[in-house]
Amino acid sequence: MENNTTIDEQDEEQELSEILQIRRDKLAKLQSENRDPFHITKFNRTAFSAQVLDNFEQMEGSEVSLAGRVMAKREMGKATFVDILDDKGRIQIYIKQNDVGEECFEDIKKGDIGDFIGVGGTVFKTRMGEISIHASSITLLAKSLRPLPEKYHGLTNQELKYRQRYVDLIMNRDTRKAFEIRSAFIKHAREFLDNRGYVEVETPVLNIISGGATARPFITHHNTLDLEMYMRIATELHLKRLIVGGIERVYEVGRVFRNEGMSTRHNPEFTMLELYEAYADYNDMMDLFEDLLSSAAMKLLGTHKLTWHGKELDLSPGWQRLTMAQAVKIHTGIDFMSINSDSEAAKAAAGIGVKMPEGAEVTWGGLLYECFDRKVEDKLTGPVFIIDHPVEISPLAKKKPTDSRLTERYELFICNNEMGNAFSELNDPIDQKERFMRQVKLREAGDLEAAMMDDDYINALEYGMPPTGGLGIGIDRCVMMLTNSSSIRDVILFPTMKPIE
Repeated sequence: MENNTTIDEQDEEQELSEILQIRRDKLAKLQSENRDPFHITKFNRTAFSAQVLDNFEQMEGSEVSLAGRVMAKREMGKATFVDILDDKGRIQIYIKQNDVGEECFEDIKKGDIGDFIGVGGTVFKTRMGEISIHASSITLLAKSLRPLPEKYHGLTNQELKYRQRYVDLIMNRDTRKAFEIRSAFIKHAREFLDNRGYVEVETPVLNIISGGATARPFITHHNTLDLEMYMRIATELHLKRLIVGGIERVYEVGRVFRNEGMSTRHNPEFTMLELYEAYADYNDMMDLFEDLLSSAAMKLLGTHKLTWHGKELDLSPGWQRLTMAQAVKIHTGIDFMSINSDSEAAKAAAGIGVKMPEGAEVTWGGLLYECFDRKVEDKLTGPVFIIDHPVEISPLAKKKPTDSRLTERYELFICNNEMGNAFSELNDPIDQKERFMRQVKLREAGDLEAAMMDDDYINALEYGMPPTGGLGIGIDRCVMMLTNSSSIRDVILFPTMKPIE
């Protein structure tokens, strides 16, 4: 096999191999002296770096124990300065040979960047004015056998950052901050709904049918039952069963899985927040979503004004609401509400270069959606609610009483990204079964994203479901917005990646 590595790459590999061997030799020496750091099971820490830095006046002169990863080391004769990184931040350690002993001091000098140490000492401030710990004892807690990226270059390879998130988190504080915001947003969403009387539940990840959305599922096999099963593409149908059962406000924060393309906005597994409220409609869901996101921005960032994808956003309440037909008219000039036949809609759409996908039925509603999808969606900075979607693309939404071609459904768009999807939920079991049957026909014709028939869900609706508003929110995209991230991989700790050969 031909070797395509360059001389520079070969030199780098050789240098890394030498570094790895040196570090292993250091570990072997410690082990031969019965000082194996991996035998240490516990270290009693009394403070974190940020606690000392934020409360120096109260803590000056006090004895503390800290622990963390060595990130920098500066030797000055019989004194050494070491920076350690813990869960809360970074702090300097001042180590003198006379205070810790000659053996300990030599261990520190021979130690490596990346090692974990425990430090006992006194809080003080150096002559340069830096808050530090004057060490009285040092304990090696774990040996780093692999070097960290260089200080000034860091982990700059974007793909490597996703593959080795653990190194990314060590080297890049902004990465850590993004995931702290993610955690805080999910916590805020839970508190927001809990305070409104919602009940959090868990529903199955494995199902015998794929339902609740139009998406291609992942398929697996249950050995004991000898049964083909599907990883959920949504939590919707189980949550609405709970509405039938009398839990009138219900939600779930859950992982869902869709066997579709990957992009800066799509990962095969992602996190959804789905919620359902009895006696509410899609207007209530608009108010709720607006309140949730605007309050999250203010609580987590202290402002309604954000930047995302280079665009300035204002999440102050009072967001625009447009019907899909209005949005199409604004951006293309076609007034679908004045068109009354499928053929007339097809002619108008063809005038702007839009037609139905090959093999798809040509309908007024289908063409309205295609015009929106191809000519309008990428122009929506928002935040804007696009409401009243055609019935053809909304198999679980209630029809508008004033126009049976449309449904009471919306999607929220911000910077061309769909942030959430909501309905006045269809609660007529007869209508629902007919729409499922249309989806089944599409599936039989080769559409692998079309919904399957869910007879048990129809059975549940026949017991009666009250008028209900439902909302599905893409947690990952909301976090992308709040952290000004351009890729969904920046807000998923371990995104799906193609294996390295």
